[in-house]
Amino acid sequence: QVQLVESGGGSVQSGGSLRLSCAASGTIFSIRAMNWYRQVPGKQRELVAGILGGSATNYANAVKGRFTFSRDIGKNMAYLQMNSLKPEDTAVYFCSAYLSVTSGGSYTQYWGQGTQVTVSS
Repeated sequence: QVQLVESGGGSVQSGGSLRLSCAASGTIFSIRAMNWYRQVPGKQRELVAGILGGSATNYANAVKGRFTFSRDIGKNMAYLQMNSLKPEDTAVYFCSAYLSVTSGGSYTQYWGQGTQVTVSS
């Protein structure tokens, strides 16, 4: 069984910072990628930051220069440092991981339960 647990969300004023953490645990053989998404009510979930292929980190245009993605591969952790937050960053932030639970097994996308980030003006 695999679990992704996000933490670090909360309420901040515009211009503030938050650091989100994502911990992957359970029967994990290999993690190919970990990413951060966000979703606001009535809209599709969108990629915020992560590594989808290759080694370069991808960022949504709206967060470039303000958010920084990082991973601790040995600890199965992913982080999202969010600086200069804006009210439009308000959303539920989800961690996602493409992982395999067995040697030679297929990679499947798993999701965390999400953490709320609220930025007030």
